[in-house]
Amino acid sequence: METRLALVRRARRMNRILAETYPDAHCELDFTNPLELLVATILSAQCTDKRVNMVTPTLFAKYPTVDDYAGADPSEMEEIIKSTGFFRAKTNSIIGMAQAISAKHGGVVPGRLADLVALPGVGRKTANVVLGNAFGVPGLTVDTHFQRLVRRFGWTEEADPVKIERVVGELIPKREWTVFSHRVIWHGRRICHARRPACGVCPLAALCPSYGTGPTETGQAAKLVRSGPFS
Repeated sequence: METRLALVRRARRMNRILAETYPDAHCELDFTNPLELLVATILSAQCTDKRVNMVTPTLFAKYPTVDDYAGADPSEMEEIIKSTGFFRAKTNSIIGMAQAISAKHGGVVPGRLADLVALPGVGRKTANVVLGNAFGVPGLTVDTHFQRLVRRFGWTEEADPVKIERVVGELIPKREWTVFSHRVIWHGRRICHARRPACGVCPLAALCPSYGTGPTETGQAAKLVRSGPFS
């Protein structure tokens, strides 16, 4: 059994290795302000960042302000975002979110977690993405990649995102939460895949209890490594 102290030390060492491996890790959604990031993150549900980035230039140009989104014609917005999937639900969320911001926050995207998660279509993951990347407030983005990897790392057996966030938040220094999230997500997209992780070329191999889940032979594992942007 790994002691608590040993787990903390292992987790922080793994974080340092990820920092060396992905020195440029960042949010892969394109945005220039908190509103754009909030909309892009809502669109990213069940959709790749690459696809979202193909759609948002047109969307951002047509709806530059909160009031523009709040008064949007749903059918027009649906047509623009259709390729991101679940476009009707996403349209309802975006318009509802904008109407709530207009009514309760003077048309300005709020910078507090409690206010963000109270908006239609905005969960804790989306809120942390916006807080961390648009406001500089540390937050952990517990998406599917993040959940899969921290369990593979043996950091937690929790399945609930909120509980995972709490557990990991106690292992990694708060000031690094946002960039750590990016590092983990980048690693999940590039090397530690869901079905066949590229274990044989993974920089975390010596510290990962799940080593061997995927091919361990270097040549075979190297063929599994992916690079962005992701389709």
